[in-house]
Amino acid sequence: MSISYKNEIPTIEELEELYQSVGWENYGNGLDKLQAYKNSLCVLCAREEGKLVGVVRVVGDGVSIIYVQDVIVHPKYQRNGIGKAMFQKMEMLFEDVYQKVLITDNLKERKDFYKSLGYSTISENHCCTFIKVNLEKKR
Repeated sequence: MSISYKNEIPTIEELEELYQSVGWENYGNGLDKLQAYKNSLCVLCAREEGKLVGVVRVVGDGVSIIYVQDVIVHPKYQRNGIGKAMFQKMEMLFEDVYQKVLITDNLKERKDFYKSLGYSTISENHCCTFIKVNLEKKR
């Protein structure tokens, strides 16, 4: 398996296929999703022979904070080091940023993955998190 990594905006068709492969439906219609990607600091794509197989999207100011969003690897390609490689490449781009934040499902496998990359829970840093989700927004 030969995977290439590049900072680029995928097509909406590629994004829709990748999101559907993991069952994510909560990010609005295709145009909303594409606009979110275009507004990002970085979109690191993983491809095999041109096919989009993974993506990590980063938002924020790129100096004091980044928010790691939309970490996706197609199920057929999971557990092959692609997610880890994307994260390591992304972290090299933002190595001097003070805070790197992400929110994920409270599943053991997710927590284990991010802990293996050096991340810790917010409570382990003597902080708390607040979130306000717009549940009224049409998905």
